[in-house]
Amino acid sequence: MNRTGARDDGAAGDGPRLPRRGQGQLESQVLTVLRSAGGPATAGWVQEHLDGDLAYTTVITILTRLYAKNAVTRTREGRSYVWTPASDEAGLAALRMRRVLDGERDREAVLARFVSALSPGDEARLRELLSRADAEPGPGGPAAPGHPAAPAQPGGHPRPAGPGDPDAPEG
Repeated sequence: MNRTGARDDGAAGDGPRLPRRGQGQLESQVLTVLRSAGGPATAGWVQEHLDGDLAYTTVITILTRLYAKNAVTRTREGRSYVWTPASDEAGLAALRMRRVLDGERDREAVLARFVSALSPGDEARLRELLSRADAEPGPGGPAAPGHPAAPAQPGGHPRPAGPGDPDAPEG
């Protein structure tokens, strides 16, 4: 103990130290609870329905991070927000994978390594999904941003829509 009475090992309280949750585990738990609400829910409702003793501020932080990832939506109701899932666990995992890919300079190398590490069954599933996406118009189809047939910027990457871009959504 130091002179303020706090533990030097960084643990709070005298009880046993709980193991840290895996990356994204809390987000998945919050999304699962939010989906079980059957409609918009407050952070307080989510906190009450989570297993464990999470502080209200922790729940707000998780919901805010999910909002920043477009995994939930929020609507102001009075002085607070109600939250609605915009994504399921598979969607959240896909967002995480996309964020990792977006952070890499050599996207082609990362994707090549990813595909080469897949099991034969997963590789076949991925090929089937890509074939379906190529055949369907709309999101994921040939005109979708990031699709190989999408207009490219110099350097071979899809052209991002930005301010002043005629293809950018109005906002």
